[in-house]
Amino acid sequence: MSFIISFIVGVAIYLAIRCLITGFYTIRPDQRAVITSFGRAVRMPDAGDNYKDEQLSEDEQERYRYPKVRVKGPGGPYFKWPWQVVYKVSVATEAVDIVWDPTKQQETIEAVTKDNLTTGVNGQLRYRVCENNLYAYLFGVRSPLEHVMGYFVSVLRERIANFVDPKGQSLISDVDLEGEMGGPGGGSAVELSEGVSINDLRKNLPLLNQYMEEQCRSTAGRYGVELDAALITEIDPPQEVDRALSAINSTRNQVAADISTARADAEQQITMSHRAVEIATNNAQAEVAPLRQLAETLAKVKGEGGSKALKAYLRNLRIPLLSRTRRIIQNS
Repeated sequence: MSFIISFIVGVAIYLAIRCLITGFYTIRPDQRAVITSFGRAVRMPDAGDNYKDEQLSEDEQERYRYPKVRVKGPGGPYFKWPWQVVYKVSVATEAVDIVWDPTKQQETIEAVTKDNLTTGVNGQLRYRVCENNLYAYLFGVRSPLEHVMGYFVSVLRERIANFVDPKGQSLISDVDLEGEMGGPGGGSAVELSEGVSINDLRKNLPLLNQYMEEQCRSTAGRYGVELDAALITEIDPPQEVDRALSAINSTRNQVAADISTARADAEQQITMSHRAVEIATNNAQAEVAPLRQLAETLAKVKGEGGSKALKAYLRNLRIPLLSRTRRIIQNS
């Protein structure tokens, strides 16, 4: 009998000590906590439905149906029973390299462009845990960050493989090709003006980052992780390809400079031709103006005084001329 009493007292003392030592916990300001009772997370009593993410399609919303759980905010000390477990999660914004992979070591992410060139991509991701969907982060998948990184890399590779410069970077525009080439010979110019995908990607890194941020907004509903920013900083092809691209860029720059010089010379010649025509027109008008004025005067004299007045006017005009002449030849 005394043994049973001693056992009961020992169990009571053990439970009391365990409750006192491990029954209280605190939560830091950058943390949130979810409590489970016998392995089941405590649901919100007033939650009428599951967590919904508008970024997901209807099929994905049916697939990723996670309940809303009660979240403990910063503070403490809080008390928990021995059959309860506290899961603490940091909700601060963190950064991770896109090359992070717990299964292997790698220095860059390889991706194939639309030109079938293998290039290396480096950058960072800023993310934070979605406080409104902690169930997905804690219990939905085993390693949510690994899933997010895999999803991000797959979307990134697809985007790089299909990327086209939205600004249409070309040495000659379509209008110029139709107006100036105007024939079957314009095909070579079109091939010359086509962009190189790696160059287009380098020039449009902000657009690429913006696209990745838009595509990864659904990670909050999938894995309970919100993507804060995508920072793709480097797109580097292999050295052999890089040297070839440098040569291509130098050639394209030289072609662009030659085309600009030729256009400037052509515009200068056209402007000079227009000026020459204007000068010749003004000179011709200056020579014709006195003759027109004389014709108007003669017509006015004849109209007012008749033929006699016109003959008299002509005779008076001849007198100054005759005084300056040295020889007069008269035909009979």
